[in-house]
Amino acid sequence: MSPKNQTSPAAAYDIQLLFPVLFLVGIGIVMVYSASSALALKNFGSGYLFLQKQALFALIGMVALVGCRHIPYRWYRPLTYPLLACALLLLIAIQVTGLGVSAGGSARWLKIGIITFQPSELARFALIVFLAYSLDKKGEKIKEFSIGFVPHIFIFGVFAVCIFQQPDFGSIVILGILTWLMMFVGGVRCRHLFTSLIALLPVAIYYLISAEYRVKRLLSYLNPWDYPADEGYQVVHSLMAFGTGGLWGTGIGKGFQKLFYLPEPHTDFIFSIIGEELGLIGVLIIILLYGVVLIKGVQISRNAPDTFGSLMAFGLTCALGLQVCINMGVALGLLPTKGLTLPFLSYGGTSLLLNMASIGILMNISASRTT
Repeated sequence: MSPKNQTSPAAAYDIQLLFPVLFLVGIGIVMVYSASSALALKNFGSGYLFLQKQALFALIGMVALVGCRHIPYRWYRPLTYPLLACALLLLIAIQVTGLGVSAGGSARWLKIGIITFQPSELARFALIVFLAYSLDKKGEKIKEFSIGFVPHIFIFGVFAVCIFQQPDFGSIVILGILTWLMMFVGGVRCRHLFTSLIALLPVAIYYLISAEYRVKRLLSYLNPWDYPADEGYQVVHSLMAFGTGGLWGTGIGKGFQKLFYLPEPHTDFIFSIIGEELGLIGVLIIILLYGVVLIKGVQISRNAPDTFGSLMAFGLTCALGLQVCINMGVALGLLPTKGLTLPFLSYGGTSLLLNMASIGILMNISASRTT
């Protein structure tokens, strides 16, 4: 028998989850300013531009966190399909309307008036809600191939095709891993999950070798120092930043790689700037804070009052963890270069807003009680 859930608005905020998130956001604001001031001064005439925007994003994110903390997580169930439709329409709008914004060779953003946002971030949240809702609803039928596997892969495939057009292979990887993990936890047969991965392997290999630039990028990943002026440029300068930082770092604001050497120092490679200016100690503190957030997210998933809440908490936690691991892996040269932000730290309004909203949802699930 499924217990009736009730969220107490007066319940205390989960300090074990809130404190490390606020600490990360605060560090992010400082490091965004440090990493972007020279770039902003040269291109926009004000070294404070990205600092001001990130502080505003953080304030809006806090409003989202508080709001989602007090919205019962079960309210997302009837919003499952509207969320999917909205995310899909926004992804399509990038390609078929004049609202798409390109940067770095990719069209990943929509600009409506003064607001610019990244629809793939909403697509990830919509997919998590859908998987949690669908896996919970199917119950014992989840073991059947046509019920437990096909519908979920179909939705993932639709999103993947749309995001591939941008292109944004990093987001596709996160959505794919997230889908398989949630299906595994939700009870889909391992046979279906494993055989599908084997079937997709030749497709992935063909994609990697079908274009010369992708082959070169793969080779530069294996040894970036052989391509220091082109495909390996970002990784080489990222590793130089970590090497310069040593144990204690050069000090906030005293790094060199952000001075027009390392591309995107305030977004994709902010972890490298942290390594240079805060050193190994700063890097370990960042990893520790993320570790606390992820462990707390797993605990919330395990203790959730129902399957929907458990799967939703698991999906939100996995999405955050995957983004952290991939971004750090790229910065350290452990993974091929992909354009992904570091949650709570990198500059970017869409990412910060949705990540803080996700923390609010996790808090709501944590505060839920059975009666």
